[in-house]
Amino acid sequence: MSFEVINPVTGEKVTEFSAWDSSQLESALAAVAAASPAWRNTVISERCELMHKAADVLRNNKEKYAAIITQEMGKLINESRAEVEKCALACDYYAENGSAFLADEAIDSDAGKSYVAYLPLGTVLAVMPWNFPLWQVFRFAAPALVAGNSGVLKHASNVPQCALLIEEVFKLAGFPDSIFRSLMIRASQVKAVIEDPRIHAVTLTGSEPAGRQVAATAANHLKKSVLELGGSDAFIVLEDADLDLTVQNALISRFLNSGQSCIAAKRFIVVDAIAEDFIARFKAGVEALKAGDPMDESTTLAPMAREDLRNELHDQVKDSLAAGAVAVTGCEPISGQGAFYKASILDRVEAGMRAYHEELFGPVAIILHARDDADALRIANESPFGLGGSVWTQDSSRGERIARQIESGCSFVNGMVKSDPRLPFGGIKNSGYGRELSWHGIREFTNAKTIWIK
Repeated sequence: MSFEVINPVTGEKVTEFSAWDSSQLESALAAVAAASPAWRNTVISERCELMHKAADVLRNNKEKYAAIITQEMGKLINESRAEVEKCALACDYYAENGSAFLADEAIDSDAGKSYVAYLPLGTVLAVMPWNFPLWQVFRFAAPALVAGNSGVLKHASNVPQCALLIEEVFKLAGFPDSIFRSLMIRASQVKAVIEDPRIHAVTLTGSEPAGRQVAATAANHLKKSVLELGGSDAFIVLEDADLDLTVQNALISRFLNSGQSCIAAKRFIVVDAIAEDFIARFKAGVEALKAGDPMDESTTLAPMAREDLRNELHDQVKDSLAAGAVAVTGCEPISGQGAFYKASILDRVEAGMRAYHEELFGPVAIILHARDDADALRIANESPFGLGGSVWTQDSSRGERIARQIESGCSFVNGMVKSDPRLPFGGIKNSGYGRELSWHGIREFTNAKTIWIK
């Protein structure tokens, strides 16, 4: 088996890489296990210094790395550049704050001295997706490595060049050999890697079915896991919202990365009083998006990453239309080569339709009508997912009150949902468990060890 790089714009094969056999995988795992003890015992100031250098490598190679991201999964080149910059920001953040986040925590007890020490678990396996092929890896790797863990990566099969360049970043930054390795393995090999005693924890960003499989395997072997799964974020628009600001953010939040983001706004819950005005403005913005080559700076709508993903999205849309939803604009593929889908709005979506209950991972916004605040909140929470959500109102107290009641890992008022190294990130319900980023993220893969001395 090989990993093929297919250009989402043309559908043509760019290159391919051979999948590892069992001996290559064993060699890599053995090398990581051999390198880990010395890294664990390296003083944290040295680990932080190397993480600063990783940030420098990312920035110095921004154009090269951004072009690889766009070639492999199709996002707009300016979005790819921003992704590289965000990875560098995360590296710097943990380099600057890691020592404080992991400092011994003194606790009064019956001992002469007692405290909690945050010590590394060992080697963390990351199973990562293609939609943010650098960011979703670095948001695990930067804190995990600063904490003294080693890391191995099973990346999505359609972004092998991104997997290899991430390993390259740490090598160029001067990290010890085999402290971070990209495993060029098939999905069918992941279970055996989790079961391997040289792996001490696992983190996954991906689909709900994949999360269930990884979590079950990890639990069966009593290993820590963190899951960031799908999302169907609510975007609640109240009658007093600033519609210019709201629509501007609605367009970015839904169509960034061609809508292929777990924390994209997917369910636009609009109160009846301003629904007609909001939809008209939103439609105008959606129809102004320009599909095209993501390497062209003037393009504003990228292709989807793969044609099979586009086909799955269209099946969800067609089934919802057949059940009574209304196509405001788009709602069909763009003819011709490549995995392009029209920027779309699907209105009158109701319970029982696929678009109501499932995550639409692509450039399709759905409109849900609400009578008032309470109805909007009911609809927002009537979802199996709980990753993020936002509320749009000129009354910040009102927005905060609703935001606190949204069942999600984060809620934003008058701002689109986003990840930030300074803030913990993760979900509840079918969106997973555990937290990444902030001090919460760096402590997920540590042993909070009590030390008692008398």
